[in-house]
Parts: sequence; structure tokens; C-alpha cells
Amino acid sequence: MTPKGKLIIIGGAINTGSFTETTFGLPENMNFFERGILKKITTESIKGTASRFEIMTTASLIPEKVGEEYIKAFAQLDVQDVGVLNIISREQANSEENCARVKAADVIIFTGGDQLRLSSIFGGTAIHQILLDKYQDEAVVIAGTSAGAAASSKNMIYQGSSKDALLKGEVKITGGLGFIDGVIVDTHFVQRGRIGRLLYATASSPGILGIGLGEDTGLFISDGNVMEAIGSGMVILVDGRNMTDTNLTDVEMGQPVSISNMTVHVMCDGDIYDLHEHKLTIHHPKVVPVD
Repeated sequence: MTPKGKLIIIGGAINTGSFTETTFGLPENMNFFERGILKKITTESIKGTASRFEIMTTASLIPEKVGEEYIKAFAQLDVQDVGVLNIISREQANSEENCARVKAADVIIFTGGDQLRLSSIFGGTAIHQILLDKYQDEAVVIAGTSAGAAASSKNMIYQGSSKDALLKGEVKITGGLGFIDGVIVDTHFVQRGRIGRLLYATASSPGILGIGLGEDTGLFISDGNVMEAIGSGMVILVDGRNMTDTNLTDVEMGQPVSISNMTVHVMCDGDIYDLHEHKLTIHHPKVVPVD
């Protein structure tokens, strides 16, 4: 069934703190890397600037600051009806008041931080089911940045160092929020050298498309399968369907893994990938000649 909702996943650019990261804090100049992407979220919403936004700060260790910055950023885009929901327990994720707020929202945004908090707090709750139903049945926009993007898929990377990613057992995968199936998402991808994490994840399940989102970069996903790159950076796709061999099941834990014949695509702003057809269409902008 084709979902009526739209999904926007963003690679991130701020570190909101989690056990998987080494530094905490909010940069002094949080100029909203995804400024253009925030505008995209607004224009894609059914009511535009009159939409009701809910910012879900559950993943962050500094939810008040992050929530304030989103409110300020959207105010600059003439969006005034913005609420912040910092749900920190499963009880809160089942409360009638919070459920009513999510039901009334036209746009829901999951901020960065620790994606395991998102899956463990929301998974199987009333709010989680409301979100799944809204995505299928309503013209809602669900967006996620960093941890929020990583948790958007059915399968989710939640831990694993970049330098040791291709050692067996280093990359940890669990269930995400499941708005989109058939993919697994990693964030801060280019800047933190996470290609190994995505190669390992795809080698362990070659039928799943690996998506690596660079910072200041996102994917706008419509009809559940049409993915358009947005933002200033790159999206790396790792397709394991044509993988010919791997020793993943043969080596001991902690040993390096061999992989043969992975397919890698690079997407930039305007490029489109069709998940059903497994086809990348590259956007070729017109070059204006210099006099």
C-alpha cells in the first residue's frame, strides 16, 4: 500500500550528545545546516506555514536548547505553530495528551541524539502506532535529522566505531521505527567516515539498500519509494543485491570481513532513486556560460 505521507531524512550537522558520540554540546553558531531542508519540510506540508509542527526531542540530551533552536529557525520561515514534545518514558509515549498532540500535527520532526532512545522509548507504544497510521493514511510530513533519520527505517544501526566497522560484530543493528522498509540509514556519513558501517550492514543483509547521508544533506521520500536528494552534500547508496561473496559467516568475532562486488552510487541535490526499480536518475543542471 502506497503511503500518503512524506518522509524527509537528514544527515545532521550538530552533535546533541549520546553514548555513541565523543563530544557533547550545541555549537555557538547553530545556523541550522538544514535551513533549505527546513524550508522543504514546510513547503511539502499540506498547510504550509500554517501547519502544526511537533518537534520530538527525545533523542537529545539537551532537549530544551534543541527545541528552542528549532522554534527560532521555523519562525524565520514564518512558521509559528511549533510545539516541542520531550517524551522521555514509554508511559509518556502512551499518554492521551501526548497522543492527541501527535494526532493533530501536520509535521513531526525527530531531532538528533541517540537513536536507541527513540526505538526503546517509542517502539510499540500508542504514539508509534499513531505515527505509522498517519504516515500511511494522511498527508503528514515526518522528518528526522541524525538519530531521527537513522531510526526512520525498519532496521537501524545504533552503534559501531568507524575505524573498526569491518570487524565482525563491531556494528550493532536493531529495529527502528519502521516508516520505510528495505533500507538502512547511517548519518554524518562522509564527515565521520562511516562507509565501513554501511558496507558491513549491507553485507549482513544484502537485500537492504544502505543509505549514507552526508551533513547538510537529506532525502525527500514520496510514495514510499521515490527518493530525491536535497541539500548541499552527498548521499551514498550501497546496494548489496549483486554481492557475489563474503566471509562474514566464516570468520571469528573481531576479525576483518571480506566483501566482493558491492555496488555504490553517489547522489547529489536533485538526483532521484527509485526503490522499486533500483534505478538512479542523475540530475544534470544547465551550465550558464560565462561571458
